[in-house]
Amino acid sequence: MRKIGLLGGTGFVGKPLINRLIKMGWQIRILTQRREKHRELRLLPQIELVSTNIHDQEELNKQLADCEVVINLIGILNEAGNDGSGFRKVHVELPEKLIIACHKNNIKRLLHISAMNADAEQGKSHYLRTKGEAEDLLHAAQDLQVTTFKPSLIFGEGAPFFNRFAALLRVPTPIFMLPLAETKFAPVWVNDVGEAMVKTLDNPESYGQRYSLCGPKTYTRQELVAYIAKLIRVKRQILPLKEKHSHWIARFMDKLGPTKPFSLDNFHSSQVESVCGENHLLQLGITPRAIETIMPKYFSNTSTPRELYSTFRQLASR
Repeated sequence: MRKIGLLGGTGFVGKPLINRLIKMGWQIRILTQRREKHRELRLLPQIELVSTNIHDQEELNKQLADCEVVINLIGILNEAGNDGSGFRKVHVELPEKLIIACHKNNIKRLLHISAMNADAEQGKSHYLRTKGEAEDLLHAAQDLQVTTFKPSLIFGEGAPFFNRFAALLRVPTPIFMLPLAETKFAPVWVNDVGEAMVKTLDNPESYGQRYSLCGPKTYTRQELVAYIAKLIRVKRQILPLKEKHSHWIARFMDKLGPTKPFSLDNFHSSQVESVCGENHLLQLGITPRAIETIMPKYFSNTSTPRELYSTFRQLASR
């Protein structure tokens, strides 16, 4: 049976992708640092959940030894500090180690999740520059057939953006201050992202390609937050903050540690519209779904105290 080495398989994007890969008959080895937190995945057929330090080169070489394909979904939106070293460790140094592990094990195929606007030279933030640097490193690697996916904001069950703002909107306050409210996104369904990945997995025409993935509609951040408020049935007056005030908020929140809801790096990333010049989902034969057709079923009209507690724990990444 053909085997895939999957990094980031326990996350938001990974779980729906796993279901598709299982249906295709793949055996999947998921590398994770917290195996005990994901017992439900161990019950799935064709899944091998391995606890390992993915940043250790020898461990990475060992765990990918009998894999035919590697898929890397790992990324972070914030780091503990603010000097870019946290982003570099995850977004650049890990892909460098993956290249070595692939060469060591004669693995020819690698799929990689990047980000819209990722650019090693012109990226506005540490996040976008390190994502861009990783893309360039992977695509320049010899004897490696790489396909990169550059999604806009991803939505679906457990979507971090939606859950974060739902939790914040439930805090009882008459005015909700929103930084960089006019930033535009073209939200893409997590299942459409997964479908794009499985469609290209064995397709030689996708080798070397960098696919931009967007949903069918464009929204400002304010429109998305207002829609989330509507979904959870709370009334809030959303106060869009000017760029100067957004910067102040980001500087303040940057001191809150890795769980900060809006950092200076987020501020710089959000200065660029997250929309597609060309939506490659259409090129791949995928009709993208809009948030209005997917998200309502994931939000109930009311929440119990226990559900609210769980939401705030997720917001705090605990």
